[in-house]
Amino acid sequence: MISAADSVPESSALRTPGYRTFLLTFMLAMMADNIEHVISYWVVFQKFHSAALGGFAVVSHWLPFLVFSVPVGALNDRFDSRRLIQCGMVLFIIASVGWGYFFVTDSLQVWHAMVLLTIHGCAGVLWGTSSQMLLYDIVGARSLPSAVRLNATARYLGVLVGPGVGSLIMRTLGPTWGIFVNTVFYLPLLLWLVRAPYGRHFRGVAAGPKRAVRGLADIIQTVRDVREVPVVGAMVLLAGTASFFIGNSYHAQMPGFAQDLGHGDPGATYTLLLGADAAGALLAGILLETRGSWLRTEPASALKMALLWGCALFAFSLIRVYPVAIVVLFLAGFFELSFSSMTQALVQLNAPDTIRGRVLGLFTMSASGLRAFSGVTVGLLGSITNIHLSLAVSALAFVTVAGLLLLRRSPQGA
Repeated sequence: MISAADSVPESSALRTPGYRTFLLTFMLAMMADNIEHVISYWVVFQKFHSAALGGFAVVSHWLPFLVFSVPVGALNDRFDSRRLIQCGMVLFIIASVGWGYFFVTDSLQVWHAMVLLTIHGCAGVLWGTSSQMLLYDIVGARSLPSAVRLNATARYLGVLVGPGVGSLIMRTLGPTWGIFVNTVFYLPLLLWLVRAPYGRHFRGVAAGPKRAVRGLADIIQTVRDVREVPVVGAMVLLAGTASFFIGNSYHAQMPGFAQDLGHGDPGATYTLLLGADAAGALLAGILLETRGSWLRTEPASALKMALLWGCALFAFSLIRVYPVAIVVLFLAGFFELSFSSMTQALVQLNAPDTIRGRVLGLFTMSASGLRAFSGVTVGLLGSITNIHLSLAVSALAFVTVAGLLLLRRSPQGA
């Protein structure tokens, strides 16, 4: 079922002019994204103490990826990816300013939180798919695995630094002024893209085919277009099952996990719990970039790392000892970056160029959009039972699927 992609000699993306600036501004925006999560999730949890709202935070954050990823990918086939990313940055700023307004007026209601969380999700889908499209243009095929890996590392570095900065901001400025200060971190990427010398439109490359976006029919057509590319289909399936069953839904429930572990205060112990899996992912990114020969970018490696990630989160759901939970989350982060960066790189390398945007949109829909359902499995199911049981069931379901995919592949060889 799964075959390895053609081997592409890799080179470091850091050697590509302009990529270092892209990476730095990307990391700052990702840090701002996570600072907003830390501040808003904490205030919402303290005000409403609602696991169901935590579940909605996951659903509203990722449902736009499910609905709009392929249309946004189609827009990238025809329009300037730089401008689409900028639109995403503007929506992020609007969401942060909105949180700040309700904090200042002390008028936050559940429906306010729901609207702001949805705006944040729409910003993410514009940013995510368009960034993938621009990334390929900046570095090319040879450096693409390195660039995807470095971007994933930067994303986790933002996750790692974001909670620390967010916690520091909350303790020094308070959540109200902290959320306003956070908008500044979105500006470098927004401003750099005004004249960044990259993208199809900068190079004057002809736009992709003017094919109408027809919702579900367009998604089905894109699936048909990539049917003859087994690697793409396999990686879309793997990323989709990870998102459907687990995603990052346990992040929104982290205040509850922290409280059950006896470290629910907004100090260093809570921050360390939030950043543990990000630290593991950071280590994975560094090792894969500097000593990547020990784990090649191929489907077999992606499947094995995905299986280990599911096992780590299953273990975390059962642990009630704080130091052990930190270690297990660290390992989970290591495995997650390893398999997620591989799946994206393999899809990028094998996507047909004329419909690259749509293919990347399909991958984003699977890898990110299906996380909306993990909000149901971990969040809403957690409100009925408890968040430990819901995460355990979800992780076990993913481990089962990943294990079956690996077993199905084994007879075909590496």
